[in-house]
Amino acid sequence: MFWDNITFAFEGTADRPCKGLDLIREFNALHRLGGYRRSAGVFLALVILLGCAPAISPQLRKEAAVDIPFGEVLRDPERYVGKTFIWGGTILDARNTPEGTMLKVLQKPMDFQSRPRDVDRSEGRFLALDKRYLDPAIYAEGRTVTVAGELVGKRVLPLGDIDYAYPLLAVKEINLWPKEPPTPYYYYPYYPYPYWGWRYYWWP
Repeated sequence: MFWDNITFAFEGTADRPCKGLDLIREFNALHRLGGYRRSAGVFLALVILLGCAPAISPQLRKEAAVDIPFGEVLRDPERYVGKTFIWGGTILDARNTPEGTMLKVLQKPMDFQSRPRDVDRSEGRFLALDKRYLDPAIYAEGRTVTVAGELVGKRVLPLGDIDYAYPLLAVKEINLWPKEPPTPYYYYPYYPYPYWGWRYYWWP
């Protein structure tokens, strides 16, 4: 549904949540109403959405080399050392080292809000080193992150039976996205006549 898609796109961030989200959910109820109230709800919701904080600060977004694809960096990381990148994806591993917390991330394409998309598509993997202590119980396998950092080189690590060259970002900003709630399914006991039985269906 339209409102569900709008709400998902503007959920905000873990450390800077979109303050308008609760109000937007209230406006979802207006979707079933007509006339002035519905139009007013749409207008006010869009105003609120424009004020939602991005995943990464405007300053770093200006610095980032957004015109260089991740796949190109992966092929030759040394060529782009010193540049700032914003990458996102799914955490594969998090461990604390003497250098800081090292995240191993499966890169995913991002939406306009720099949120990794929930798709089965990736151009590769990268490492993100944060000098702070990040608890691996929170930055856990399967969580999604957006990282802004300076490319400082590569690390060659075993991946199965091969050696894999991971581009390495020195973290400047990191955003851990909230967990996605499961899509609600409700029990529906009847098929249209003449069929009988049960099925599960999605309720918007």
